[in-house]
Amino acid sequence: MEIWKLLLFIPACFALNMTPGPNNLLSMNNSRCYGFKSAFIAGLGRIIAFSGMIALAASGLAVVLYTSEALFFLIKLAGAIYLLWIAFNLWRSESSPVADIKRNKSLPGLARQEFALAAGNPKAILIFTAFLPQFVDVKANVNAQFFMLGGTFLLLEMLAISIYAFFGLYLRHWFSKPKMAKRFNKACSLFLVFSGANLLFSRQ
Repeated sequence: MEIWKLLLFIPACFALNMTPGPNNLLSMNNSRCYGFKSAFIAGLGRIIAFSGMIALAASGLAVVLYTSEALFFLIKLAGAIYLLWIAFNLWRSESSPVADIKRNKSLPGLARQEFALAAGNPKAILIFTAFLPQFVDVKANVNAQFFMLGGTFLLLEMLAISIYAFFGLYLRHWFSKPKMAKRFNKACSLFLVFSGANLLFSRQ
């Protein structure tokens, strides 16, 4: 793969990684509640989901999702419902100090939440089917290039997880008071409702 294409790909890709979507918001909130390490490990659930999507796209099976309106709608519906469910629980969550929240979630549970949120978002699949191929040279080994780009995407995604988790750790000092934590939870839940509604009503 030509180096200049990779140099063009990295900043464009990192901009996508840093977009404040539901998964990044979840990493920030997990870090606020459970600490940086827990948020980063939980984010690996997202990496597993994205790895599967990259393999799916590279094998050409993602074309089915891209062309099948019914299948796309089912995935979109599941992702939107899951976002709204998280928003509902976050809105109803008690405004307890951070120290009291730590016991409520296990690392596998947090990772599963990240995985489900990423896997239920068809926009992520479209990123791998519409964005990555723009940097692939069809005259060379397509699969090798695709997996190189996909691996770079995953590394940058882990960096984005770290940045959002670090920011959440900083917020931890701000929201140690129940009143501030409650406001933050409600603000996050409203953002998730907006994301879920946008996902549900978006067109293929």
